Amino acid sequence: MNTLDSLFDLSGKTALITGARTGIGQAAAVALADYGCDIIGLGSTAMSETADLVRKSGRGFTELLCDLSIDNDYDTLLEGLEVDILINNAGQIRRDNLLEFDRVDWDDVLQINLTSAFRLSQSVARLMIASKRNGRIVNIASLLSFQGGIRVASYTAAKHGLLGITRAMSNELADKGITVNAIAPGYIETDNTLDLRNDPERYNEILSRIPVGRWGKPTDISSTIVYLCSPASGFVTGSCISVDGGWLAR
Repeated sequence: MNTLDSLFDLSGKTALITGARTGIGQAAAVALADYGCDIIGLGSTAMSETADLVRKSGRGFTELLCDLSIDNDYDTLLEGLEVDILINNAGQIRRDNLLEFDRVDWDDVLQINLTSAFRLSQSVARLMIASKRNGRIVNIASLLSFQGGIRVASYTAAKHGLLGITRAMSNELADKGITVNAIAPGYIETDNTLDLRNDPERYNEILSRIPVGRWGKPTDISSTIVYLCSPASGFVTGSCISVDGGWLAR
């Protein structure tokens, strides 16, 4: 194995990915498997397509069915598992005008996008420390970790919070051999952006502001995930990489 290959070699590692059924989570599972990882997919519904794709790469896939919209005992759920990498990807978005924004839509989005990510990170970090593993935690943040957005109050609050706890966790876990970073995707072709993409006026309005001239694809994010999980990023922690086609620079 040459030096470049060794910098990205993840052979023998196991990655736990939330929201691995489609989109960024599925792309992350396939990309990490291609670099040697076995995958644990955590979500509320079956992930058979992702499982098939991972196994075609010659890696193992384990499915953990868990509803992130409620409080869970993650210590018990993960008991007996070995985890080297955690990708907090699962999320949802609810849209409404600020003055009409419903309390349920506020609570549901904060629970999945922020609270569950933090609680799961705690449990995984305990596992990593107990097994003396040099671990990686990657949180999928958003452009709305930096901007206010329109009609997405709870999502904006959650993504600002997720970037904050990324930095807070990095400060406390670095000396334990665990790096914690975030990725801020731009406008990516996933289920969460389907309504926007189905609205021609809004779609073109967004497209006109992306300097590279296209919406992103899940694989644009998964390649950055591989970097943040690999030996190549060993001196990177507490950071957020924007993968947005230049949106934030405009």
